[in-house]
Amino acid sequence: MRTDPEALGDAGGDHVMVAVWDPLVRLFHWGIVASFAIAWFSAARSDDVHMWAGYVAAVLVAFRLVWGLAGTRHARFIDFVRSPLAVIAYLRDISVGREARYLGHNPAGGAMILVLLAALLLTAFSGWLETTDAYYGVSWVQDTHSYAAHGILVLVALHVGGVALASVRHKENLVRAMITGRKRSLSE
Repeated sequence: MRTDPEALGDAGGDHVMVAVWDPLVRLFHWGIVASFAIAWFSAARSDDVHMWAGYVAAVLVAFRLVWGLAGTRHARFIDFVRSPLAVIAYLRDISVGREARYLGHNPAGGAMILVLLAALLLTAFSGWLETTDAYYGVSWVQDTHSYAAHGILVLVALHVGGVALASVRHKENLVRAMITGRKRSLSE
């Protein structure tokens, strides 16, 4: 008998699938992917598109900060933000192939979320500063915006690599989980 209150039944196999990522977390995730990609590719082509994509990203990050405090169980920061020592220990476990599987974000994933949110905020804020009379054309503001945006690309590469590694190691498709919101139960 299934006693997991988040169980949603089979997903076509023998695994008990449970709800993890609520629709708002998934919309945020794919929305931030789209808005950053649009901002990146429009930077040299259309100032208006670039600016509006940045504003959308800023609104999405603001929403995620609120949802990280008031959202569903696995959306809340308290569910996945760990101490730096816990993150380091988890990374050490990854290096020797004995990392634990988490239903929500693992400690490294939680740290990545925080760093990505901070980098997205810095990019959006510095981009907005560039539109003001006081900071238009100021080199350190332009440099900050550029370095932050390029830094996000590095973070995204690390994020995708971590998702791929966790998917292989734990034999689950984390991309599909971010689409469906469901993952294999921990009780298996």
